[in-house]
Amino acid sequence: MDIALARTFLEIVTSGSFFNAAKRLNVTQSTVSVRVKRLEEELGRTLFLRTKSGTQLTPAGEQFERFARSMLKVWEEAKYQVGVPDTFESALIIGSQYSLWPKLSLRWLRLLERLMPDVALRAEMGMPDRLLRMMLDGLVDIAVMYTPQLRPGLNVEVIMEDSLVLASTSPDYSAHLKQDYIFIDWGPEFAQAHKTHFPDFRASHVTLSLGTLSARYVIEHNRAAYFPARFIEDEIADGSLHLVPDAPVFPFPIYAVWSSEADTQLVTTALDALRRISGRIEDDQMEMLEEAGMERQFASRLVDIIEGTDTENSIIVDSE
Repeated sequence: MDIALARTFLEIVTSGSFFNAAKRLNVTQSTVSVRVKRLEEELGRTLFLRTKSGTQLTPAGEQFERFARSMLKVWEEAKYQVGVPDTFESALIIGSQYSLWPKLSLRWLRLLERLMPDVALRAEMGMPDRLLRMMLDGLVDIAVMYTPQLRPGLNVEVIMEDSLVLASTSPDYSAHLKQDYIFIDWGPEFAQAHKTHFPDFRASHVTLSLGTLSARYVIEHNRAAYFPARFIEDEIADGSLHLVPDAPVFPFPIYAVWSSEADTQLVTTALDALRRISGRIEDDQMEMLEEAGMERQFASRLVDIIEGTDTENSIIVDSE
C-alpha cells in the first residue's frame, strides 16, 4: 500500500475533515478524496462518514487507524535509520516550540553535539500540536514545549519553569496596567491568573498571540507586556525594556515530551542534557529577578501555592 494513503488517512483523523487535511498536506481537497477512495477500494471497506459537523470514522476506520499509525512509524523509522550517514551509529530527532528555540533548544542542541559525537542530530520546530503529531508518527523522538496535550505513548516531564514578568519600555511603569499595556495570550491558565491579579482590567487595545515574537512590537511602540524573564534578558541588559518590580510574577512551565518507542539510551542522554541546560537558565533567571527586587515575592508566593495556602492562585501551577 502507498504510504501517502496512510498518511492522508491519519491527517483526516487528526484534523477532523478532508478540507483541513488538504491544507496540512498542501494538496487539493479532491486529491485527498481520491486517496481515500483508493484506500477504501484496497481495503474493501468504507473508512469515513461525512456529516455536517465534520468527518467521522466508521468501525472499519477505527480499526484501521491502529494499523495506519504502526505502518507510518515503521516506515519513518526505516527511512531515518537507512538515511543515517555511515559515519554515525544512530539518529536522534529533537523538536522545539518556536519561542523556545533561541534561548533553550539551541543551547540544548549544541550540548548534544558535544555529548553525542556518534549520533546524527536533527531539529524540528513547530507549535505543540504539530510536534505531538510528529512524535506519534515517529518523526520526533523528544521535544520541548509549553502546554502539551497528554497522549497515549508519550511521556511528559516539567523540565523548568519560566517566569512571566511584566516589562515596559518605561523605567517608571507601575503595576497598574495603563492604556499602553498589551495583553499577550500565553494560554488559558495565564489568562485566568491575570484576571485574578488584575480584576479591574477589561481589555487592551491590542492583543497579541505571537508569544515571544511580540517583544519587538512592544519595544518599537513603547508598550508594556508580560514575557518570560529569560527571553528578554538581553533587552533588560541594554535598557530597551525594564522589569516592573511590584508586578506579580506568574510561573509558566516548560515540558519535555518524548515517545515511549524512542531509543531509551538516546532519550535518557538527551533528557539529562536538557536538565543541565534548564538548570543553568533557571539560575540566570532567578538572578535577574533578584536584581530587580522580584525574586523574593515570587519565591514566597510560589511556596504558598505549592503548600496550598494560596488557593486563589493555585490555578497558575496546578492547571498544567
